[in-house]
Amino acid sequence: MTGSIRSSSDAIDVRQLGTVDYRVAWQLQRDLADARVAGGPDTLLLLEHPAVYTAGRRTQPHERPVDGTPGIDVVDTDRGGKITWHGPGQLVGYPIIGLAEPLDVVDYVRRLEESLIKVCGDLGLDAVRVDGRSGVWLPGRPARKVAAIGVRVSRATTLHGFALNCDCDLAAFATIVPCGITDAGVTSLSVELGHRVGVDEVRSTVADAVCDALDGVLPVRDHVPGSSARRSGAHRRQAGHIGARVPSAM
Repeated sequence: MTGSIRSSSDAIDVRQLGTVDYRVAWQLQRDLADARVAGGPDTLLLLEHPAVYTAGRRTQPHERPVDGTPGIDVVDTDRGGKITWHGPGQLVGYPIIGLAEPLDVVDYVRRLEESLIKVCGDLGLDAVRVDGRSGVWLPGRPARKVAAIGVRVSRATTLHGFALNCDCDLAAFATIVPCGITDAGVTSLSVELGHRVGVDEVRSTVADAVCDALDGVLPVRDHVPGSSARRSGAHRRQAGHIGARVPSAM
């Protein structure tokens, strides 16, 4: 798993959008995917959502909110995985990327994980992978998920992406079975580090790491408890757009 996974060598267009309604962002992803298939650029959307639950295709009825969660929608999506929560204090990333042939979705997911493991490592957290489970974890008994990943690939183009818990309300996960996992916990950067880590503090670092991982500048490594994330070199990306027009298995 070396070199770029992208079919284009042009810079990734990074867009920092602030807070965007989930359905609006989902439509934007589809529009950008259509444009990418037609020859447009690879794009990385970075944003937050108002509180919402999103259910992947494998979500079971018993994994949905148990109390009705008044005021919080449940949106059924076409991404892989099961149900998760998005909301304030969580950085969500949607890479709309044309993948090189032969398609390797597992490699793509591992690169997203690698980028977020590096971000955690730069903050002093020894994040790892867990065999058989996507996402980024903090080891322990039980292990705690700090970032969820859920993707869809259509026409060799990626949609949906990742969610990194920075300083969000973890109580929102209590009314669901997050990602369909009952024997592990959910955590945030702020909880693990003992001080507030806002979305604004990691947004640029995440953009750098994701671009580096997709381009092969940041290599995918095995991460087990006790390892540390490696630093990467500079990546190629364009300046983001502020205020541009406006999933995990998650």
